[in-house]
Amino acid sequence: MISEKVILDTDIGSDIDDAVCLAYLLAQPRCDLVGVTTVSGEPHKRAELVSALCQAAGKAVPIYPGIEKPLLSTQRQPLVPQAAMLDRWPHETDFPQGEAIEFLRATIRAHPGEVTLLGIGPLTNIALLFAIDPEIPALLKRLVLMAGVFTNQLPGVGPLEWNAICDPYAAAMVYNTPVQVHRSVGLDVTCQVTMDSDEVRERFQVGLLRPVLDFAEVWFRERPIITFHDPLAATVLFDADICHFERGTVDVELTAPRLRGLTYFDRREPGRHEVALAVNPQRFFEHYFACFA
Repeated sequence: MISEKVILDTDIGSDIDDAVCLAYLLAQPRCDLVGVTTVSGEPHKRAELVSALCQAAGKAVPIYPGIEKPLLSTQRQPLVPQAAMLDRWPHETDFPQGEAIEFLRATIRAHPGEVTLLGIGPLTNIALLFAIDPEIPALLKRLVLMAGVFTNQLPGVGPLEWNAICDPYAAAMVYNTPVQVHRSVGLDVTCQVTMDSDEVRERFQVGLLRPVLDFAEVWFRERPIITFHDPLAATVLFDADICHFERGTVDVELTAPRLRGLTYFDRREPGRHEVALAVNPQRFFEHYFACFA
């Protein structure tokens, strides 16, 4: 069985899908999770949530709190609501400070062409990494992001996506940086994989999904559904046929104040980006839960 070296960059603790994603990576037998960095408000508490899941999985994974504030825009998620459940699960509280970007840089340089960087939060850490060491993008095996909106297939899906608008300048920097394989799974596709709270409570009773369910109860106080945004981006690392990708060019809006972070996809060009334009929900769910059987 060939394993994939993965670094996860996450804003776990806001939307529940980050925890659902991390649990999958920890349970996926082909995933060699070589590290996790956190981003956005209270990154230390986010690191504690990561630690709780890693300990529940019995795995020692390097965890580094990253950048707290966006590059130039206003902070949209200063707090970590799911941290309220941390007292239920053992976790570390002491992490290296101010070393997340250097950890990313050193780890990718130590394994040239082998590391997939999976970004499922605002792109602040990744943008700074690329700015500090411009050779890093060429050393990645691939960059996979849960970010953007690239079609308007679903009623009610707005033109703006949270990770992109939380730090639009970082998003623009990352999308303007050439990477050998640069894939994005956007909101318009991820919104097709959802599960209501009753089914989540029924299906998340096993192993590593138990702490995720505890964190989800905080999420369910305000909404009765989980959308598997980030897990979908993670599963395509191991089964690319879950989504249909097309190549083109992604640009990020920075000029219009109300539309900063809007992503434009031009599939008429050869382009350097691969964007998911369709998903097989049944294949996704079968693949995801098979890791916890």
